[in-house]
Amino acid sequence: MAEWKGDDIDPEDVVIEPERGEETSEGKPEAKIAKMREELSACRKDKQEYMDGWQRAKADYVNLLKRFETDGKAAELRGKVGAVETLLPAFDALERAKEHGEIPEGFLAIARQLESAFAELGLEELGKVGEKFNPAFHDALGQDTVESAEEDDIITVILEKGWRVGDSVIRPAKVRVGHFT
Repeated sequence: MAEWKGDDIDPEDVVIEPERGEETSEGKPEAKIAKMREELSACRKDKQEYMDGWQRAKADYVNLLKRFETDGKAAELRGKVGAVETLLPAFDALERAKEHGEIPEGFLAIARQLESAFAELGLEELGKVGEKFNPAFHDALGQDTVESAEEDDIITVILEKGWRVGDSVIRPAKVRVGHFT
């Protein structure tokens, strides 16, 4: 048997018979029917208002959950960027020391730990020799003359590595770029 929902009644089909002992004059049953029809109409109106309110509240709740998720991801990214910005100068110093000579094994171990931590944070290096220059990721600090048009706008030297986390550039790479004349 189907569940009755209360909104499948046509008010015109409602017939109310007088109860025992009730007057059966012509005016009384019609007045009672009219009153019941008004009450039914008011109930339907109230039901619709409650349904509309519930649907708005549900939509607000879903939007709030989405905003919490978005805000949480943004806060996580800000935290990662802040941590990386704090550690980058030390990492850069270790990288320069590796390039310019022997450094003790302990410092190499620290550099490897930083590299591992940066990888866990999703940090990506920007700028490699031979890569096409992109002003969104690279700062050109000079030009080098190249011998072919294919080498034009190609990075020739990395002066300082750039870094990004996801779509956020923490620091663009400082580079020299090939220029074909």
